[in-house]
Order: sequence, then C-alpha cells, then structure tokens
Amino acid sequence: MKKLAPRRILVIVQRSNGDVFLSSPLIEGLFNAYDRPRIDILVNSDTLAIARTLPHIEEIHLFSYHAQGKGRGAETFGLLKKIARRYDLSINLTASDRSVLFALVSGRTAISAVEVDRKKSWWKRLLLSACYEFDTSRHIIENNTTPLDLLGISSGKPVVSSCHSPEAAESVEKMLAERGISKFVIFHPGAQYSYKVYPEKLRTALLEGLNRLGVSIVVTGSRSALDLEIKSRLPQLNNVYDVIGMTSMDELIALSAGSIAYIGVDTLTMHIAASQNKRIFGIFGPTILSAWSPWCNGLGSGTRLNSPVQTYGNVTLFQADMPCVACGHAGCDDNHGISECLYLIDPDVIISEIAKVIK
Repeated sequence: MKKLAPRRILVIVQRSNGDVFLSSPLIEGLFNAYDRPRIDILVNSDTLAIARTLPHIEEIHLFSYHAQGKGRGAETFGLLKKIARRYDLSINLTASDRSVLFALVSGRTAISAVEVDRKKSWWKRLLLSACYEFDTSRHIIENNTTPLDLLGISSGKPVVSSCHSPEAAESVEKMLAERGISKFVIFHPGAQYSYKVYPEKLRTALLEGLNRLGVSIVVTGSRSALDLEIKSRLPQLNNVYDVIGMTSMDELIALSAGSIAYIGVDTLTMHIAASQNKRIFGIFGPTILSAWSPWCNGLGSGTRLNSPVQTYGNVTLFQADMPCVACGHAGCDDNHGISECLYLIDPDVIISEIAKVIK
C-alpha cells in the first residue's frame, strides 16, 4: 500500500485502558516512519487518563457512552461531524461498527480491524482501504501493529514504553519520602472487573508472606468502588503502605518507574510495569495469555503457554492447574461472576517465586 506520507493521522481505540495503552508501539511506528506527523487519537471517555500519557498525541477526541443530555446517536453524529475528512490516514484497532464508521468518515485512507465472520464484516471489507482480522490467538501488540505491515512499515520487534511528567515524579518522590520508603515493590490487587481479582483470604495470606521479606510493599489502585472495597479490607502490616485512590494516572506511572517489581493481577498497571522492564509477578485467572500476557520488551513477545508457574524474560506468571484454564470467559458464568481458578492459586507458591528475586 504505497502512498504519499500522511501528515495527519487519527488512531481509534474504543476499548479499555489496556487497549489504549498498548497502542503505543503503533503510534511510535507511525511517528518515526512518517517523519513526525500530527497524530490524534479517538478513545472512550473513561480511558482519557491513560490516553493523556501516550507519546506523540496532539489532540484527543472523546466518545462518551453517558454524555449529559445526549443519546449515543447524537454523540456519534457530533463526533463524526467533528472529524469528517480531517485526516490523511485513519487506523481503527477495534472491529465495532461505530469505530469502523469513525475510521471511514475521518480518513482519506482508512484501515481497520474487522470481524472474522464475513456476514458481520462484509461491508467493512468493501469500504475500507485495507483491513485485517482481529486474531485473539495473537498478542494484542501483534494485532495493534498489523496496520504498520499493511502500510509497508516494518513493525520489527515492537517495544512498549510509558511516559510520565517531571511533576508526577516529584510528587511521588515526596510521597515516598514522607513514608520513609526507598526500595519497594508494587502490589496491585484490583482490576476493572471483579472476576480478575485474587480472593481476599488468599490475598491477605500473600501480603502477610510478602511482609516477611523485609521490603516495602506499596499497594496501588484507583478510586473505583471495587478498589476502595479492597482498600477497606487490607491487613495492617508494618511493611505494607496503602496508596489506593491517592495517585493520578501520571503519578501511578511515575511510582511504577521507581519500583523494583510488580506483583498483582492482570490489569493496566501490570502492562505499565512491563513497559518499564520491571520484574513482573502476574496472577492470572481466565484471561487468555496468548492475547494479554505481559509483553517482554527484551524478548519481543508475550507467552502462549498455560502453566501453573512459568517464567519468560523478566515475567513470571501464576495460573491454576485446571484443564479449563485459560477459558477467556468473564468469570465461570461468563457474566462477571466468580473465577474459581483464582481460588486454586496457592499464595505460598507466589511468595516462594518472589522471594528468590527479592532476597
């Protein structure tokens, strides 16, 4: 697909925080290949905080599912009007009808992920300049950098990076100094969805074991109802410091940058720590590793293997030893209920692996 180098590019990512954050290798590839073009991004409003931390982004367009005084139709039409034909190139990383429409209307050249099912995607394949099938057996990074290949740009060995401001670094340094913290690990128990959360009894046993290692444990989280519920149930331990709900996204990235390791569930904070090449200890339930395992920059890959304990590069992952792992469902009922597999991950096994590194 050889064309004149685009000067205005729109990247569309209408999914979760992790999807937005892991679009950075695509953005970096476009920025370098086309000699510093203007790159804007269109995201859902609840991912604005992480979108603001991405490099090379000039303007952020927001789609809100809960816009005041607007229905989704009016919100969609208003955004279409704003972005219509403003861009030389639009790249959409999700296959939803709305996001494909945004790509088609905004870019003179429009590339998008599409569904494998041609009954759903036939019109998208017909109208788009180029498309690719979103493949859940491939890592999200590999999916997100496929548009580079379609544009004749080598994706090479993708690297995930993260950025934070000097002000965030200063704020975090002050927060740590006030608590007398120097060497520390991040412990992140919460997630966007409860079916990913390590159960309270096991989580407490894990924290008690980590507390005995003699290193400061900084517990992070957002101000969501789920994270605040976890906060209210944290054990009081001498090496455990709770900062749940006390950092901005910018400060969270800065805090992670100063840590020696990440311990916790599979969520955005894990991917941030992996982008900083930290030692990762990830607790996984039903999430499919081939798509969502922590990306190891050193190896240029994640993992496709399911195993109770595995290490690749700087990453160690823990899963239950069950034939259904990993199922990819939202809990065992596939309706955001309990994930039984998380109840079968022994905290002593996690502590043992961490102790080998931390000591």
